[in-house]
Amino acid sequence: MKQQGAHPEDTEGTPDASSRPDTAKQPGGAHRDVAHIDEVEGDEPLLPARVHRPSDLMRLVGGVLAVVVLLAIAAFAHGTTSGLEQDINKGTGQAPDLLIKIAGLASSIAILLVPVAFAIERLIKRDGLRIADGVLAAVLAHGVTLATDLWVARAAPDSIQDALTQPSPGDIHALTDPVHGYLAPVIAYMTAVGMSRRPRWRAVLWVVLLLDAFSMLVTGYTTPFSIILTVLIGWTVAYGTLYAVGSPNVRPTGRTLMAGLRTVGFRPVTASREEAADAAEGGDRGRRYFVTLEDGPPLDVTVVDREQQAQGFFYRAWRNLALRGFATRRSLQSLRQALEQEALLAYAAIAAGANAPKLIATSELGPDAVMLVYEHTGGRTLDSLDDEEITDELLRDTWHQVMALQSRRIAHRRLVGDAILVDRSGTVILTDLRGGEIAAGDLLLRMDVSQLLVTLGLRVGAERAVASALSVLGPDAVADCLPMLQPIALSRSTRATLRRLARERAEREREAVLEASRHSRPARAHDASVSRPVVLEKADKKAVRAEQRAEKRAIDEALDEAREEDLLSQIRQEVLRIRPQAPVEPARLERVRPRTLISLIAGAIGAYFLLTQLTHIEFGPLISNAEWGWVAAAVLFSALSYVAAAMALLGFVPERVPFPRTVAAQVAGSFVKIVAPAAVGGVALNTRFLQRAGVRPGLAVASVGASQLFGLGCHILMLLAFGYLTGTEKTPSLSPSRTVIGGLLTVAVLVLVVTSVPFLRKFVVTRVRSLFAGVVPRMLDVLQRPQKLVTGIGGMLLLTACFVMCLDASIRAFGDESTSVSIASVAVVFLAGNALGSAAPTPGGVGAVEATLTVGLIAVGLPKEVAAPAVLLFRLLTLWLPVLPGWLAFNHLTRKAAL
Repeated sequence: MKQQGAHPEDTEGTPDASSRPDTAKQPGGAHRDVAHIDEVEGDEPLLPARVHRPSDLMRLVGGVLAVVVLLAIAAFAHGTTSGLEQDINKGTGQAPDLLIKIAGLASSIAILLVPVAFAIERLIKRDGLRIADGVLAAVLAHGVTLATDLWVARAAPDSIQDALTQPSPGDIHALTDPVHGYLAPVIAYMTAVGMSRRPRWRAVLWVVLLLDAFSMLVTGYTTPFSIILTVLIGWTVAYGTLYAVGSPNVRPTGRTLMAGLRTVGFRPVTASREEAADAAEGGDRGRRYFVTLEDGPPLDVTVVDREQQAQGFFYRAWRNLALRGFATRRSLQSLRQALEQEALLAYAAIAAGANAPKLIATSELGPDAVMLVYEHTGGRTLDSLDDEEITDELLRDTWHQVMALQSRRIAHRRLVGDAILVDRSGTVILTDLRGGEIAAGDLLLRMDVSQLLVTLGLRVGAERAVASALSVLGPDAVADCLPMLQPIALSRSTRATLRRLARERAEREREAVLEASRHSRPARAHDASVSRPVVLEKADKKAVRAEQRAEKRAIDEALDEAREEDLLSQIRQEVLRIRPQAPVEPARLERVRPRTLISLIAGAIGAYFLLTQLTHIEFGPLISNAEWGWVAAAVLFSALSYVAAAMALLGFVPERVPFPRTVAAQVAGSFVKIVAPAAVGGVALNTRFLQRAGVRPGLAVASVGASQLFGLGCHILMLLAFGYLTGTEKTPSLSPSRTVIGGLLTVAVLVLVVTSVPFLRKFVVTRVRSLFAGVVPRMLDVLQRPQKLVTGIGGMLLLTACFVMCLDASIRAFGDESTSVSIASVAVVFLAGNALGSAAPTPGGVGAVEATLTVGLIAVGLPKEVAAPAVLLFRLLTLWLPVLPGWLAFNHLTRKAAL
């Protein structure tokens, strides 16, 4: 098929019968030739043999969730499951033996014959691919059932095992299978081959399944939960297989389109595929064809099939979930609904007096596609017009068309550049009405106005776009759209364009700052060379500070000159000039924000890990034996650690940042680190906090990097120092322990290996160079303020001391004098556990830190009965209990725009 934008007839006139080949003018013969050739211009792009349907993925996810819910019910509702089994056994126990035997025999035979019969039917109809898909799904389902049986038998909780199995009737010491090894593959096979979409075969399938379930329940070979789990596994594996390998593509071709046009009374000659311009919007607007007829004007035909309709499904589903008060069209929409919606909007737009493509026919193209036939409009889109062609009259005509739609409460929902068509006479035509809505509310109508303001502003600027809207709609209607003027209310492609423009503005600002910095450096070097003979060191320091202030002023002035307002701000200012009292506060359109979703996920993860940590702890003896004075001391040291963390951060930030708010940010970090590795969550939060506090992004990253670099150095030095002291505790001389010597030798060997291997050496040099490129200049700024440097290093030492003392107090809370260990040993254990926790990929280092601390304390001589509760108390005070205050601090700082 030809991929083309504007057609030749847009400049040469509308083709008629005289412009066709000679055969097209011969009466009778032309029709026979066209019918025989069935010509489609060019070669239509090859369609993929298989497509991945989003609906299959959704069914897969739904099946997995259903399995999880079923196992959760079996695990936590043991009494309910036992009662249900007893009721079913009591009810089925009264069934006649003859009926039970007949049902068992019939189901055993049918469970094998039905799939074979369906496979033979499909092979006769040359549909072998579906049979192959079914066989693959059956094999995978069998493997899943074997794995499930093994898990239930060896690792599952007793409650789940009791719900899925019962003593075998033939052997009282054996248990029945948790999942039926033959039934799940059959269900997977029949689902994958599409038997459920054929009414007769579906009825047979359900009869067979019910007979088999009845016979197995009555004879005591299964449980109700086992049957449900078997069906869910077969169903889930089938849709997972279909999504992985893809379903056979049944999309109609161009020749199918030609045949469909003849069924509605047209005599097509050629058809050419138009270039799709909606990739950014999800690509769900259908395939478009330009069709020439044997007699009469050409046509524009849109073909919508199931695969095309499914594109953009996840984006639409997220918009429906996240946006408040309005949403995109239904995520799952049948072809009949899509056809009716587009046809209704086409008729409604013309009835409202707007210029829109005229719909003249609709038809189905088989069971999986529909087509909509429009009169050919021709022309070019707004995006393809040159800037000088977009006149004020054209802008006003566009607003008149939108006003006509809004007079009948019709929302377009996609007023972007490629949906605005300009024909040869300069008339504006609104296309792509498929996603619109009739009887629309004020919110959607105002969104259309804001979207068109941005669309026109991207082409002609904010001033002309607003002026044209004011001249047609009036100041009140334009002012009412200001709360909708926010990225979330705009189309997907418009948001992408605004992000690209924002990156370009940031790059221009960065270049201006670098240019100002380069201009100030020669002046500083010259002044330094002239003032070097001055012997007064105090005067030199004042001169250096004055030069730094002058450079900062030059950079700020260059940044102010280069700063540009974004398009949305420009549109607001233009409207406020006419209506100063217009509301400018953005309307709350989001129902669920990504940050809220992350918070919910974080809470779920935190609750899960907390429950797993506490399930095996006996709290009675633990609480009765605790020394509450030491527990209070541990709480105090844990709280003091947040003050120390704030000092460690602000010590590497020359700019003025409020200390109380910094402490609150460190408290918020206790919530953030449960959703990310410990070394990642804190870095991201501190960087974001410094940026919100007024520190430039590059400097904020460099400050946090400098803090992390110094923290790493202090951590290593303290680990070596305390390790050295630990090795000398039991010896009269100050000789280091063998562990420290072994550690140093290991580090030395690793350094030699890295420096000798070219690939590793290049990797390390590249990473270190990028680190020093941003951190070292920041450190030079900090070194000029010794008080800041002392604050930073002191905060790091105090932070480590607080954690060590908290762990030591936790040990003393459950131990006595005979089980105490030295502070140096506790420090070594904590530093080693903290290092491993930072490297572990689990949130907050959960699992790795607990194991390392417990093993380390036992290794230095602490009994297991004291080490385990001490580590638990320490982690409760430093990780889990601060989660709630951290969540409150996180939300507070977010509302204050500090995060």
